[in-house]
Formats: sequence, C-alpha cells, structure tokens
Amino acid sequence: MIRHARIPDARAIHQLLLAFAKDGQLLGRSLADIYDAIRDFYVFEQDGQLLGTGALAICWEDLAEIRSLAVVQGRQGQGIGRKIVEACLAEAADLGLKRVFALTYQPEFFKRMGFADIEKSELPQKVWGDCIKCVKFPDCDEYALAINLLD
Repeated sequence: MIRHARIPDARAIHQLLLAFAKDGQLLGRSLADIYDAIRDFYVFEQDGQLLGTGALAICWEDLAEIRSLAVVQGRQGQGIGRKIVEACLAEAADLGLKRVFALTYQPEFFKRMGFADIEKSELPQKVWGDCIKCVKFPDCDEYALAINLLD
C-alpha cells in the first residue's frame, strides 16, 4: 500500500536511506531532515513493514524533484519504486507543477517511466544547495532526468 509518510515512519525511512547512502547510491539524510520533510515522503508498506520510500520536493513554482527513492534489498524489481514515483507524479500534477526531475544512478528506471535525460545546468541554483552536502561535489556522477507533466 502506498501512503503518505507519518511521524512514526521517520526512523524506518532514515534506516532505509542510510543503507543506500553508505553504498554511495543516494545522498544521505539526517533524521532531523526527514522529520522536517516528512510531508514530502511516501512509503510503500506491506504487512506493517516499510518496503520503500520516496519524496516529492517542490523546488519552484513549476518544478519538483523526486528524491530519496529507495526500496529494500530483495524487494527491488517488484514495482514498489514505480508505485512511489507514480504517487509523486500524481501529486505534482494535482499541484499544477509542470516538470519533475530526478538525480539518480538508475537512469533506466526513470526512462521506463517517461523521464528523459537533461543537462544538470537546466536545473535552478536552488537545487544545488543539496549538492554541496554531497561527498562527490563538485564531481557529481549522477544522471539528471526530467518529465514534463503539463504543456
């Protein structure tokens, strides 16, 4: 089941993201950051267990980012990530956002969902605020992709 995250989910979200951050697969987030942004998060829960998470972060009047997308090891490839992204895109459309982007090491996943490659230079400076926190800055090797929701 996909649902908005709640306060009791914060620690499980943190642990899931931490596992991927340790492998350098995504930018880690502190528990405080997760509490601050808990309204941005969706979770996929099954039988009381959190199996995946992702967030829709609004960047500007017409732009949002899908971030912190992670699915527990052993459950990847079962459509959990897709359902989380679909929930984020539906919310973005409901909010009237025109474009959603992702910075990722899994570009093929996003391309299968209709995202296309973009140049990082197309993203506003506000986005780069998080990049400064990354150990790979300024030599980012993530792929930038975006999808247009409204014409």
